[in-house]
Amino acid sequence: MRIAVLASEGAPYLKSGGLGDVMEALPAALARIPGNEVILILPYYRKIRDNAAYPVELAAHFDVALGWRRQYAGVLRLKGRTDGVQVYFIDNEYYFAGRPGAIYGDLDDGERFAFFSRACLDALSTLDLIPDVIQCNDWQTAPVPVYLKALYQDRFSRTRCMYTIHNIEYQGWAGAGFFDDVLGLPGSFRSCLDMNGSVNVMKGAIETADLVTTVSETYARELMYPYYAHGLDSVLSDASWKLTGITNGIDTGVFNPETDPALPAHYNADTAPQGKAAIKAALQAEVGLPVRPDVPLMVMVTRLAGHKGLDLLRYIARRMLWENDVQLLIIGTGEAQYEDFFRNLAQEFPDQVSAKIMFNLGLAARAYAGGDIYLMPSKSEPCGLSQMNAMRYGTIPVVHATGGLRDTVPPVDQFGDGGLGFTFQSYNGDDFLGAITRCLNLYRNHPDKFRALQYRDMCQDFSWNKPAQRYMALFRKMCGMGE
Repeated sequence: MRIAVLASEGAPYLKSGGLGDVMEALPAALARIPGNEVILILPYYRKIRDNAAYPVELAAHFDVALGWRRQYAGVLRLKGRTDGVQVYFIDNEYYFAGRPGAIYGDLDDGERFAFFSRACLDALSTLDLIPDVIQCNDWQTAPVPVYLKALYQDRFSRTRCMYTIHNIEYQGWAGAGFFDDVLGLPGSFRSCLDMNGSVNVMKGAIETADLVTTVSETYARELMYPYYAHGLDSVLSDASWKLTGITNGIDTGVFNPETDPALPAHYNADTAPQGKAAIKAALQAEVGLPVRPDVPLMVMVTRLAGHKGLDLLRYIARRMLWENDVQLLIIGTGEAQYEDFFRNLAQEFPDQVSAKIMFNLGLAARAYAGGDIYLMPSKSEPCGLSQMNAMRYGTIPVVHATGGLRDTVPPVDQFGDGGLGFTFQSYNGDDFLGAITRCLNLYRNHPDKFRALQYRDMCQDFSWNKPAQRYMALFRKMCGMGE
């Protein structure tokens, strides 16, 4: 099966969040399945262009019709990738390579990614790489299924399209004039993109895609409710017959305590007590905490934003630190109110709290490995990767039971049996503190049970193999091939 994966970012070339991680791992996992031909298309951003590690060659060029405009698009083929994924970049100096800084946030983002969406289809057509399935992601490629239905049926008549929602908060809103001025679609498609008198490209994708997926089973159900759906609950309820959830995996080759180059020691499920103890001591020294093997070290690697549950942690932090002999390490950047809070907390509790307001992948890996407990109280979490990273390294998660956190962290009982971590149901600080207290009780009073839970977490298969097979089952269903 020929599968084209279209996205606005993808590691290792460039990423800004979880989508980039998925676009590194999912295409590779699909390519490992015999009989698949996998094509990944990304924008050719400046940071990719300027990186000598990614040599390219010109495969094609053409003009893209974008409303009244005709914009140049170059199609660059990546040289040297050996895992079976064919990588192409869409080049346009004005929209991508000529712009420094962040990849999102420009005032014309809607136009940039409408161009990218249509250029991807033109590239596949020009290169005669008509796929059986197109899998596109988030609002940046939401115009793809609309364009397929409206303008490309003659060339892509047998192609089916899956649209995947990674984060419904960002939907691709634009003024009503965007429909004619930029998208240039037939008038009959206006209603599927219209929402409250404006254009919403995610709505259009949900209505026109053959199947809609999101990144966990629970999140797919949550999106039927206004609390989670950011205004699209009725649209998704109407499309519930074609909506499903597939929980993401993690790259177990990268997140591997036996080989991770960022770690000062290596270990597996059997040798975790010794390996984690050595890394914990080194981590405590690195971040300025007293080196105490007996004290539970709680860690959190996160974007410092409200929806990550930091309001709950702020509410309980001092009480937790006063009442418990624990250490807390926070790593991340984000909203100033949370950066300032954790800096001040570290000054107030210098022997218990370290706040590293930075983005540092090496330090993050050492936190996953050296921590005892991983905190993830997110208000909502479509899938979440950090809890799986933590379990891969033998660090016990304490999570809010929402979205992918509910799917990947079944709760243990008071003796640490029957699940993979500690959860709380209601989004409030006291319930969060209660889950932490239960975890601390297991750590202090039942160390053998805590060790058994670590072992069980490390033995889980969080790889992309199972999610890739679930994607394949849906691809075959879309193409009429059965399960």
